[in-house]
Amino acid sequence: MTTMGARAVAEAEKWIGTPYRHQASEIGVGSDCLGLIRGVWGGLYGEVPGIGAPYAADWAERTGRERLLDAAARYCGTAIALEQMAPGDILLFRWRAQFAAKHAGILSADDQFIHAYEQAGVIRSSLVPGWRRRIAGVYRFPDFPPVRSGTD
Repeated sequence: MTTMGARAVAEAEKWIGTPYRHQASEIGVGSDCLGLIRGVWGGLYGEVPGIGAPYAADWAERTGRERLLDAAARYCGTAIALEQMAPGDILLFRWRAQFAAKHAGILSADDQFIHAYEQAGVIRSSLVPGWRRRIAGVYRFPDFPPVRSGTD
């Protein structure tokens, strides 16, 4: 595990037990999966990336745009191979092959990840085959945050 990976896991673990709240990103108060990633980012770098416009629960099914994959590439760079993922990496999932990636979590061990799940809040789950086959992309938190120009 990289130093940044260890820091990302430690930040994500602080969120465990936070209730699920759509579009929220406040530790202990409420978070969805994107809010968890944004919150961990803020813990690592001191500022939280914007999300642009509010998003409906069914945004991926309606638009088909790969908003999560695009944002991950913009902030974290090129996706890494599934075989190279390590604790602290961001995992993006798609529920069905025909839909855009819509769920996110942080790998916390070789076989576990932390994510905000609607029925349970922020939890640690086993990365069982059912989850593994849904991975659409793996991204690593950069050693330093990228320099952004303009607004997101």
